[in-house]
Amino acid sequence: MNCTHTIHKDCHHFGWDNSIEPVLSVGPGETVEISTVDSSGGQLTPDSTVNDLATLSFDKVNPVTGPIFIEGAAPGDAVALTFLDLKPSGWGWTANIPGFGLLADQFPDPALHVWSYDAASLSPAAYGPGGRLPLKPMIGTVGLAPAESGVHSVVPPRRMGGNMDIRDNGIGTTLYLPVEVEGGLLSLGDTHAAQGDGEICGTALESPMDVAVKVDLLKAANLPYPRFETDGPVTRHLDTKGYQASTGIGEDLMIAARDAVSDMIDWITGTTGMPAVDAYMLCSVCGDLRISEIVDIPNWVVSFYFPKVVLD
Repeated sequence: MNCTHTIHKDCHHFGWDNSIEPVLSVGPGETVEISTVDSSGGQLTPDSTVNDLATLSFDKVNPVTGPIFIEGAAPGDAVALTFLDLKPSGWGWTANIPGFGLLADQFPDPALHVWSYDAASLSPAAYGPGGRLPLKPMIGTVGLAPAESGVHSVVPPRRMGGNMDIRDNGIGTTLYLPVEVEGGLLSLGDTHAAQGDGEICGTALESPMDVAVKVDLLKAANLPYPRFETDGPVTRHLDTKGYQASTGIGEDLMIAARDAVSDMIDWITGTTGMPAVDAYMLCSVCGDLRISEIVDIPNWVVSFYFPKVVLD
């Protein structure tokens, strides 16, 4: 990746904590290659089976590599990260973890799909129950340390970033993160070979990767929350055949989102004969939740887009 610095995947941690000693110090304009561990923290492997989910410890999930001290970064500034390259590993997993995900009450039993894909060509990956998934590597978790002392879970996103699971945080995107502590203390992980907007079952195509980033600094940016900009179209990788789209309509956006996804799962199972839990996991790695209307009181519209090319 020809970066100025490299960080080994062993330099990871399991919580945001501004007292963690940085593993590297970089100046604005420098580049770093960061190796990551998959979001299970190495608890799942290419040989794992669904039985391994029973022993999955949430204390070891979502490890992030770092932290990196950014020279000159101070509260009120913003760290600008441009994602230069991602080097995928060629394997990954998607799981339905009991008690986790948008439709956890409908899918109480564990399920696991282990993926194998071509890391060089990134050609569409076969999905065992049926379908082929176009790949778009991205970074699920990237953030800075919070000002509040102590250890804070990596699972929920925060003002300074974290587990945002923004599908378009991939090659060419620049992400701006508000700085809360001196040096920012940047860490990242939770890389995905593919993910739909919403990551509805709670996991995507979880896959360890090496990530190349360029680090810059915007003084006195005073951002309220993270921002990002892309360098081109963001959905074209799945637009070839169009979409099937379902909707949920009502006064509660969460309920509307659940209704839209449930209807799409019914369509997939009815069309393909695929088991419902497999359709649920497939929707998580390639389908997009969108707010279509949020002004016509009292009911809002949430749509769920499923790319036809996946089942072609």
